[in-house]
Amino acid sequence: MRRRRAEKRKIIADPIYNDELITKLVNRIMLDGQKSKAQKIVYGALEILQEKTGENAVEAFHKAIENVKPLVEVRSRRIGGATYQVPFEVPERRALSLSLRWIVTSARSKQGKSMIDRLSQELLDAYNGVGAAVKRKDDVHKMADANKAFAHYRW
Repeated sequence: MRRRRAEKRKIIADPIYNDELITKLVNRIMLDGQKSKAQKIVYGALEILQEKTGENAVEAFHKAIENVKPLVEVRSRRIGGATYQVPFEVPERRALSLSLRWIVTSARSKQGKSMIDRLSQELLDAYNGVGAAVKRKDDVHKMADANKAFAHYRW
């Protein structure tokens, strides 16, 4: 018998923009519990994003996240000794966490410059529909499209 599902924790909105998604980004950036350092990075990146887009920082950030969110992904499913990559629709929570993860990892993998500059550049790229995180989403979509013949193996 399985245990009960873990309950979802309530995320407290961040103090400056009053947005839960920004808090999630701060928590994703944070290393070794250094939250104030992570907040400086995120807020600095959002200011740069606001300057470059000319749009409200929170709206630009939300648009960037929307551009990175995957709609479908593939999961391995073993059927009769063969493993198939079966396409599945991505639940909203997972799509959000994947998009944040992809943005942060692609910002971290860039060379040179400060983390503020790298994160703001990645958010700007995502806002414009280009960049590493958006490419990652497109790759996931292509993989799901290539394997749509196995969609009937969904459970």
